[in-house]
Amino acid sequence: MAYLDLSPAIAALRAQPEEFEFSNDTLHHLGSGHRFRFPSEDSVEIHADCGCALLKASQEQTKLFHTAYCEWHASYWRPLEINREFASHFELTLWRRAAIWLLRRLLATPRMKTVIGRTDLAYLMVHHH
Repeated sequence: MAYLDLSPAIAALRAQPEEFEFSNDTLHHLGSGHRFRFPSEDSVEIHADCGCALLKASQEQTKLFHTAYCEWHASYWRPLEINREFASHFELTLWRRAAIWLLRRLLATPRMKTVIGRTDLAYLMVHHH
């Protein structure tokens, strides 16, 4: 029986981890659009819009691919997720950015002097009655 050679996908996963993403329990290769799901460590479901998914992978390469995926997930994807979540805690929403801008603008505007001299006060009292 002919098998699909997974070695290019395994090599890409190790050498270019940024070309893959993980969502909905599926590993996505961004360049090709190929999707991989691992129901178990010795089973892989391959989804592709081309004929690449017509052949099944061998048991041996499936295990190697699953091992490479687990390493990728632990060393690349999970830290990326944690860093994205951490960064999101510091993102400013539009209204917060507007409030900060307004506060800075108000603090930077010179204040009017509110001290009135005694002679000015006396003048105002006499002429407004």
